[in-house]
Amino acid sequence: MPSHLRHTAGSLALALVSFTPVAAWAGQEKPGPVPAPMVSTEGVKVFTPADFARFAPNTAYDMLAQVPGFTIRAADTARGLGQASENVLINGQRVTDKAGGAAAQLQKIPAGDVERIEIREAASLGIAGLTGEVADVIIKADRKGSGNFSWNPAVRAHYAQPRLLSGSISYSGTTGDLGYTLSLENKAGRGALGGNDYRILSASGALIERRDQVNWNSSDDAKLSAILKYGGSGPVQANLTLDYDPYWNRGNNFQRRVRTDGDDSDWNNHSRTFGFQYDVTGDVSVPLGGGRLKLIGLRHFEHDPALTDQRTDYDSGAPSDGILYGQDDKISETVGRLEYHTKGGPNDWTISLERADNRLAQVSTLASLEPDGSYTDIPYPQGSGTVAETRYEGIASLSRSLSHQLDLQLAGGAEYSQLGEIGIGTKPRRFFRPKGSASLAWRPAAGWDASLKIERKVGQISFTDFLANQDVTNNRGNDANPNLVPPQSWEATSELGRNFGRWGKTRLKLYRYWVEDIVDHIPVGVDGDAVGNLPHATRTGVESISTIQFDPLGWHGAKLDADIGYERSRVRDPLTGLERVISNTHDGWAELTLRHDVPHSQFAWGGGLSYEHYGLAYYLDEVNQNWEGPYASVFVERKNIHGVKVNFQIFNINDGRVRFYRTVYAGRRNSAPISFYERQHQKVGPIFTLTLSRGF
Repeated sequence: MPSHLRHTAGSLALALVSFTPVAAWAGQEKPGPVPAPMVSTEGVKVFTPADFARFAPNTAYDMLAQVPGFTIRAADTARGLGQASENVLINGQRVTDKAGGAAAQLQKIPAGDVERIEIREAASLGIAGLTGEVADVIIKADRKGSGNFSWNPAVRAHYAQPRLLSGSISYSGTTGDLGYTLSLENKAGRGALGGNDYRILSASGALIERRDQVNWNSSDDAKLSAILKYGGSGPVQANLTLDYDPYWNRGNNFQRRVRTDGDDSDWNNHSRTFGFQYDVTGDVSVPLGGGRLKLIGLRHFEHDPALTDQRTDYDSGAPSDGILYGQDDKISETVGRLEYHTKGGPNDWTISLERADNRLAQVSTLASLEPDGSYTDIPYPQGSGTVAETRYEGIASLSRSLSHQLDLQLAGGAEYSQLGEIGIGTKPRRFFRPKGSASLAWRPAAGWDASLKIERKVGQISFTDFLANQDVTNNRGNDANPNLVPPQSWEATSELGRNFGRWGKTRLKLYRYWVEDIVDHIPVGVDGDAVGNLPHATRTGVESISTIQFDPLGWHGAKLDADIGYERSRVRDPLTGLERVISNTHDGWAELTLRHDVPHSQFAWGGGLSYEHYGLAYYLDEVNQNWEGPYASVFVERKNIHGVKVNFQIFNINDGRVRFYRTVYAGRRNSAPISFYERQHQKVGPIFTLTLSRGF
């Protein structure tokens, strides 16, 4: 499904152009250029609030988003808590929750509560799992009560209803040794596309059918959160995060289908999901035997009931046909983790033990539309079941400085798991898998840094793939596969960074992954299709992240951020035996953002250009490709209108479109002839977003 049917496409532009507001520096009339950060002999780069004054940041996240050449990387939360993966810390500590991690917490902390931001090499931190540059956001210990408010309504030119109830409010402070943050937010999305550039072609390329489509999606994702932190710099420290998150998602895809044989019809697909999830995460750490012991607990639960009602009404008066597909998922995860950290001389040790219990209980139903308008149930037992995994993991890591220019981190251990479908008469399968990593961080000269990480990693699979599922929109289903196993990989990642001082910064990342048991579609029986494992695959990529400051050229207050990447992949096709790309690989992307904070004013303007490309997706009876853009955006910003920061942006000023190409075969694509081609080139249109925000 195109990304702007899941979320409002404008959200990408909101991430590209920094317009989240505020008040801490709202009265400043002469913003100067961003100073170069202070750099210590250990290569730590330190940014203070003054370095971000020209952006008038409202939250700690707004400040972090403006660190030159740094890109916030979200945590990999698919497989328990495990080693750290998010490249953001708060007060030197990893945030161990599954409700957005450190980045989400920083969006709720006022910018005035930030003391400084330190950029460090991961290998020097003693936190296993991290690689490349890591941001440590230092928050003041004694914070006065203050809050943030943001409201960002949006209007689309075509197909979708306005987004009016999107925004957030948060309040933070301290009382004694207890720090707290309370917040309420609604992440609303109004996605849509449509138009009549939608054709069905025969195998010879002749037009069979033309479709006029309006496809919209409306979502609201509300979240009530409380974050409590106890102890400050005292011997006993504790954290508790509580999140309750109800969500509503409604979508409708209508197509007027006009055929060359005259059998015209109206096709309508309506879907809805009204669910909720909650997260409870807590940890406590105490001194023990010359080190610190931390105990962590996590509970996640989600109820995700979805219903799709699809029908076709014929102009000829023939009986309508249709299908009703329901899928009710209950997903839970319970994690207990122990970490012990100690330091003696140059050696920094961390030992961790973790147990995780994951469970999916799914009930699926199918029913067909009868001529009298009623529905008749279709037996579909393979779509229902319970899948569970119990996993144990033990990892020991060593971090030490080999010299003032070189840091080393080693981690090693293993995991043991029991995985399987409950109640089908088979015992859970048992797996033992070694895992670990080795990292080196090198600072060869002033302004230069480099890192190399080699890791043995165990991936995560979707439990829904164990059971049968239906894609009623594309008339495609997956069979059940109780033999699915998690993929494993050897991963090598290297980064090279260059700091040009007042001119900016650039980083180059290279990676190569060797994957075993990669998840893809595999043949089952005579004509079955299931999600399964293929033996081997490779992924190779390069990514460049840069910030260019234009102050030395005389264009004061202007900068350009650029993130450009490319990936190439290979896997052997299970039908043809020939090498091809991994299905639906994100193989190309570019995000360019220009921002100009006009000196001696409260005015800023800028724009962005984004492009996302995905490779071919392979099924046993079809090949398709879905990509979109490029999208260009512009914005203007007034930093202080009676204490309120106002930003107005237009996304997709260049009429970027969604493309979906599909080739469907009469049977398996290695032997059957082509049945038809599907070609979509659909309009998205411009999106207008107004953002009002301030601190209080």
